[in-house]
Amino acid sequence: MGKRIINFGVIGCGLMGKEFASAAARWCHLKDLDFEPRIIAVCDTNLEATKWFQDNVPSVKKTTSDYRELLTDPEIEAVYCAVPHNLHKQLYIDIINAGKHLLGEKPFGIDKEANEAIMEAVKAHPEVLVRCSSELPFFPGAYRLIELIREGRFGRIIEVEAGLWHSSDLNPDKPINWKRRVATNGEYGCMGDLGMHVLHVPFRFGWKPRNVRALLSKIVTERPDQQGNRVPCETWDNAILACEVEHENGDFPMILSMKRIAPGHANTWFLRISGTRLSAEFSTKEPKRFACLPYEPGGEQAWHTLDAPYRTAYPTITGEIFEFGFSDSILQMWAAFCDELVNGPDMLQPFGCVTPEEAALSHELFTAALESQRSGQTVRISGSAES
Repeated sequence: MGKRIINFGVIGCGLMGKEFASAAARWCHLKDLDFEPRIIAVCDTNLEATKWFQDNVPSVKKTTSDYRELLTDPEIEAVYCAVPHNLHKQLYIDIINAGKHLLGEKPFGIDKEANEAIMEAVKAHPEVLVRCSSELPFFPGAYRLIELIREGRFGRIIEVEAGLWHSSDLNPDKPINWKRRVATNGEYGCMGDLGMHVLHVPFRFGWKPRNVRALLSKIVTERPDQQGNRVPCETWDNAILACEVEHENGDFPMILSMKRIAPGHANTWFLRISGTRLSAEFSTKEPKRFACLPYEPGGEQAWHTLDAPYRTAYPTITGEIFEFGFSDSILQMWAAFCDELVNGPDMLQPFGCVTPEEAALSHELFTAALESQRSGQTVRISGSAES
């Protein structure tokens, strides 16, 4: 039996659309999969942006500036949509209502109201697979940490710290773009742009904050526009969220951080878990380094470090001694989406893409974080301040 071909349309021909196309072109890198994505149509309001796909993706048969042409195309089974946050509500709802499976970008709506409308469409179409993009937890070191959580190896959790930091906005002369405007990015700022990557693993294992104390920072307040004029930079650059998590083995604090201005960090995702039986940490800053501290009562407390082998959720042709990178993590994420589309709950491995319900939880958290920043108080995720 041949491979199941999944015909995709891409809406938004920017960087991440190209990354998906590159991942699809590298599908032979994955071993023993009986499914494969194929991009047959692309859409962008700027038709010039589709030219790269025409030049580099032989399977593309259609280019258009009207996304509705993709939704009425019977050949297209699924859509990858990567557009600014203010467009999520209309496009995601239209894609879902058209019966197309969807991998969308975070935060799944510019605000909580938009997300609630998207969730209504999700609930109305249970036959449609809807997931949110988050590739960084597919690094081998991160995936190893995820397996340890699944196996319950940590004992009682003492605390968790997770974050995504980069420094591309440190330069005050970097021109303003849609991510620095509330109208297109939303009030969440860096939380909406980076937060789902940070929350993917905690939410997957039920670590849901019951409250939050937020420290949000606007560091660069003006940037040049296309004419060189200095204009207001409206959105939050950095966010530190201190949360309490209710857990059956005992509550614990969780610190979440999303930073666009973290000097020296190109794109650092990290997760640190301290527990009474095991502590472990992984960061893409040193992508081969995995560290853990196993502990028995009365025993030594010694950190162990090792080079994490190239051992991935979906096996590849790459030998274990070699290095894993960002494009590899995107390939693994796409394999997870296609796997779930084809095999449903009987996926070939258990860690899937972000669910719509997890994206909705992020909106609860970020909305409460905005309230916390305004009031200077710890705020319950339901929205009422704690006494």
